[in-house]
Amino acid sequence: MLKIRLIAISLLLAGVFLAYFAGANFFRPGWFLGNIGYRLGLDLQGGAHLVYEADVSSIAFGEVSESMEGLRDVIERRVNAFGVTEPVVQVQKSGDSNRLIVELAGVFDTDQAIQTIGQTPYLEFKTERAESERDKILSAQENDEFILEDPYFVSSELTGRFLKRSVLNFDSTTNEPVVLLEFNDEGAEIFGKITKDNIGKRVAIYLDGFPISAPVVQSEITSGSAQITGQFTPDEARTLVRRLNSGALPVPIKLIAQQSVGASLGGESLARGLVAGIYGVLAVALFLILRYRLPGLIAVFGLAFYVVLILSVFKILPVTLTAAGIAGFLLSVGMAVDANILIFERMREETRWGADLEDAVETGFKRAWPSIRDSNISTLITSTILYWFGTSIIRGFALTLGVGVLASIFSALVVTKVFVFAFGLRNSMFSFILYGVKRH
Repeated sequence: MLKIRLIAISLLLAGVFLAYFAGANFFRPGWFLGNIGYRLGLDLQGGAHLVYEADVSSIAFGEVSESMEGLRDVIERRVNAFGVTEPVVQVQKSGDSNRLIVELAGVFDTDQAIQTIGQTPYLEFKTERAESERDKILSAQENDEFILEDPYFVSSELTGRFLKRSVLNFDSTTNEPVVLLEFNDEGAEIFGKITKDNIGKRVAIYLDGFPISAPVVQSEITSGSAQITGQFTPDEARTLVRRLNSGALPVPIKLIAQQSVGASLGGESLARGLVAGIYGVLAVALFLILRYRLPGLIAVFGLAFYVVLILSVFKILPVTLTAAGIAGFLLSVGMAVDANILIFERMREETRWGADLEDAVETGFKRAWPSIRDSNISTLITSTILYWFGTSIIRGFALTLGVGVLASIFSALVVTKVFVFAFGLRNSMFSFILYGVKRH
């Protein structure tokens, strides 16, 4: 009994800390952990929603998917440079149309965002500067002279329009990923001159003004084909290929729809979601207490622990909260309560069949578990499918629901159970008043 009560006290203290962490940015923004806030989506924070259509008519059918992924990667890099936190940039197929969906939460200058995003990716190759020239530029920059030049690399004639394609391959000897480049005839001539003049030096590859690779030239290459080697993982090499192809195979995009959500409208949606959540939790708490007495009161504490736990998880991951995400969270609250109801009803059945109350409680948790497990696993499977195949709104709902289901299992089978046993069960009158059941 002492051990179980120590665990209960530990859970109580953990719940208090989680409650502080979940609300610190609202009540104590300058205090410990008060600088960690929630990440709000477009519909709750306001911002811009842009829909682009890509012109893939000049791209071979088998390369459309990779080109769109490369375009998505480029646009995401541009948006990050624009200063947007966790933008949503995704490719969407609509009939014969290839579309790019961009959601920029907190961005209200839509025109500037459109100007930043709506450019064709630009790929260029740069050669290493001479050491004396590099030192001169660095010295000028240290003296706060206004110089925008790159101190390490200088632009060359070679750009993305000379690159026919880039592909991922694997070295036949080491089986390490390598990136293959293939230039057209004019590009092969320019590339051959660059490699001849820069043996032992780096040739940097820039996309939209940002370096994405800087391989060292090993020898003169006149064939128009080259390979980039290094300590790549397959994912890193694949990403580099996409970025190269996004510049080598430009995908023009056209803005076909835009929507701006004001900050006040987003704030109103957030306030309504919070009010609905508070009312829902209070209604559920009242039902549990009236129906199950002390176990119901303990379940309310377990529910409170669940709420602060899930909110803390949303902060730590962090999860971008949307209206659909809040709906998923509230649905998982109902499932957390459902688990407690299954347990308590099983306890009552055991006492009606003549079981001792202490045995009924133990058996209630044990025999309710298969039903709780099966229902929650089916929900997790559904959440996974929705997250994998859904759009950004659906994925937000699926993520919060899935995380909430996992937290609800812990709340019902650990927190509630610990506190039920921590109270102890003795005489029949005590059990009837507090638990609503009699011993037989």
